[in-house]
Amino acid sequence: MPTYLLPFVGIAKALGVIAVLIPGYPRIKEWAYAGLFFDLAGAIYSIWASGHPVQDWAFVFIPVLLGVGSYVFYHKKLAATAGRVRLSLAA
Repeated sequence: MPTYLLPFVGIAKALGVIAVLIPGYPRIKEWAYAGLFFDLAGAIYSIWASGHPVQDWAFVFIPVLLGVGSYVFYHKKLAATAGRVRLSLAA
């Protein structure tokens, strides 16, 4: 990977994490999750294409699993919040 690209990718990752952690702004969160997963997919492909053995790049799946878990629980939280709003409107 070219060294001039690393600061850009690092800043983009940091902004994506901030967007995921700040409450509210669901559309920005969706874009941040998408960007982070594209970045992780690119990292996995980049390491794989460089010819490293699986033992050297298998650790990359840990952030992928953490991201998937975060995304699933975020949507469960949204569904639970929407259910409470519907219940309060019906009462």
